[in-house]
Amino acid sequence: MTPDPESFHFDFIVIGGGSAGYAAARTAHSLGLRVAVVDGAAELGGLCILRGCMPSKTLIESADRNLSIRRAAEFGLKAESLGADIRAIRDRKRTLIADFAGYRQQQIEDGRFVLYRGRAAFADAHTLEVLPRDGAASFRVTGRTFCIATGSVPAVPPIPGLVEAGFWTSDDVLDAEALPDSFAVLGGGAIALEMAHYLEGVGRKVTIIQRGPQFLTGLDEACSQVVEAAYTHRGITCHLKTGIHRVTQVGGRKHIEYRHGERERSVTVDEILIAMGRGPATEGLNLAAAHIGLNGKKIAVQATMQSTQPHIFAAGDVCSPLDVVHVAIQQGEIAARNAHRLLHGQPVEEKADYRLLLFGVFSHPQVAAVGAGEAELKKAATPYVSASYPFNDHGKSMCMGETEGFVKMLAHAHTGEILGASCVGPHATELIHEVVIAMHYRATAQDFMTIPHYHPTLSEIWTYPAEECADQVRAVSVGSLQ
Repeated sequence: MTPDPESFHFDFIVIGGGSAGYAAARTAHSLGLRVAVVDGAAELGGLCILRGCMPSKTLIESADRNLSIRRAAEFGLKAESLGADIRAIRDRKRTLIADFAGYRQQQIEDGRFVLYRGRAAFADAHTLEVLPRDGAASFRVTGRTFCIATGSVPAVPPIPGLVEAGFWTSDDVLDAEALPDSFAVLGGGAIALEMAHYLEGVGRKVTIIQRGPQFLTGLDEACSQVVEAAYTHRGITCHLKTGIHRVTQVGGRKHIEYRHGERERSVTVDEILIAMGRGPATEGLNLAAAHIGLNGKKIAVQATMQSTQPHIFAAGDVCSPLDVVHVAIQQGEIAARNAHRLLHGQPVEEKADYRLLLFGVFSHPQVAAVGAGEAELKKAATPYVSASYPFNDHGKSMCMGETEGFVKMLAHAHTGEILGASCVGPHATELIHEVVIAMHYRATAQDFMTIPHYHPTLSEIWTYPAEECADQVRAVSVGSLQ
């Protein structure tokens, strides 16, 4: 689309039409700004809708149900898994995602914004060069403020022979109509654990090779231990503390040589899945022309979402401390509101608040966490108490046959305010929200104990660590008075 020469100047230009970009654009429009969105992707919708959250959870739902069928005899039921129809699973996913993506496309194209379908690069701090997807000549648009929301791309490690041997990313798994019999999953983060769960859940042989000493680096190590034990019980081979030497092709298959602790190992599989994180999608933006600084590979931003150029904001995976959708949306909205303030000569003062930073992994068992962890509290010298309670001693989870894992709560040792929590076990990504709400209102462990919980439910498991934290806080208070 070639712009009208008289109307190519905007108050706010958003680069990227995913969750962060759309949130920024709709917020800016609601504030009366003239907005343009530049998106050069093959499909509109963004990572979450097209290749991330929604398609992966659709496939994982099939794996979850197959696991239930495989365990039917435990519940006195006669059922047998006859395998998985990967094409049917893929087709169901495509139908759902087409609906989600179609709605997002409708939102972006509904006339509130000028939409340019092309790749953007900065010519200077107020000008973008746009190269249309349809092959038309490039053109320039100018803006008073900008928001970069280009998302992320899979990170490919520099392993000798990997590129030559070939590999899959999660994109390939999510749209495959057939799956080979065996996979080596390289990585130990959320994507690696979710894809390993899906692949084994539909009957594939899986080996996970993780560089670090635990899964989900940065979370409570006990969460990693629960997942590792559960995956091993399912037949997934889990090797942590590894270093991959090389990848070669052997008879059309992939042969990986690696160090596991002090031992040298190798595995031959049909396919390699790279799931070693994602990197910010900044290639081709020509950030240097706009003098936009980086923090590592990500765009450096303040809590106001301003980059090193105060009128250029960023939001989402391209700059975020945690690549998750709800944070990206929050950042996009803050960027738009602060851009509006900047344009109207008002103080740019709204800041992203990561106190309730929330993280979830749809593995089996699931993992979720909110707020500060113990390492963070220790580093900040914050006095705290902690308590945990296992699912294998909880009535509802025992009835469900889902006894792996635990819940853990952290509270300030003096005030009792809940500072963080983690959960690994059944429906962890749902259960964590009870603590999120409590933390939003700065509830204490003592406050939490006054909230009624229906019995028997999974949710009531939180009352046990809350009670223990409250007791510890009282003990600290009594001790300080003596």
